[in-house]
Amino acid sequence: MIQKQVLSALKAIPSQQTTPSQPGLKVSLARNPSEVKEAQRLRYKVFAEEMGAQIANNNGLDIDGFDAYCDHLLVRDTNTQQVIGTYRILTPKQANEAGCYYSSGEFDLSRINHLLDNTVEVGRACVHQNYRNGATITMLWGGLAKYMQTHGYEHMIGCASIPMNDGGHAAASLYTQLKENYLCPVEYRVFPHVHLPIESLNTNAKAICPPLIKGYLRLGAKICGVPAWDSSFNTADILLMLTLSEINKRYASHFLK
Repeated sequence: MIQKQVLSALKAIPSQQTTPSQPGLKVSLARNPSEVKEAQRLRYKVFAEEMGAQIANNNGLDIDGFDAYCDHLLVRDTNTQQVIGTYRILTPKQANEAGCYYSSGEFDLSRINHLLDNTVEVGRACVHQNYRNGATITMLWGGLAKYMQTHGYEHMIGCASIPMNDGGHAAASLYTQLKENYLCPVEYRVFPHVHLPIESLNTNAKAICPPLIKGYLRLGAKICGVPAWDSSFNTADILLMLTLSEINKRYASHFLK
């Protein structure tokens, strides 16, 4: 089902936003099941066909039980009308209706439970391979920021994935590097149900930080603990938390207006 909040949030997200670097992109929330399917089709293309995730083939759609409770943010190329970027957003009310947050399936969230009433969870973030640039990501973040501002949410959490095509060595190395500067205070740590066995992996392997994670960290996000191992998607997932009032002003100026 499409939540009633979509209609009110749409009023706060202009029907078309363009960027100087890539004109012809617009950001909006899915307004009907057909638009949700466009997001699910892009997710399948990226996660299953490109990354090799084990997803049951639902006519080329990536679908799970949380989709019906989420609002789906879309970036569309107005020249082709193709959806080329997407996020899904789960609010506290929607998480209560769904039974939990998606990330609670991967992590014990006990230490941040007191923040969750003021927290949205984002997930299933992906961008078509031909549009993986600053313009598309800025559009997604701009839409998300507007959503949070409109509904008064202070925190955002989400699982960010690191590919494990090499068996997890790059993921272990990347976490080891990033934790030195970006690990959150101990009182906000989460604990994976199935942890990535960092102690058994080479933490000196070459590691390139995925653009989405790099962007989050530049904005001021913190890593909430060691990675979880998602065997279905063949990724190491870290939980990131971003607080809107503490966002890095240098980068926020691009989309917080």
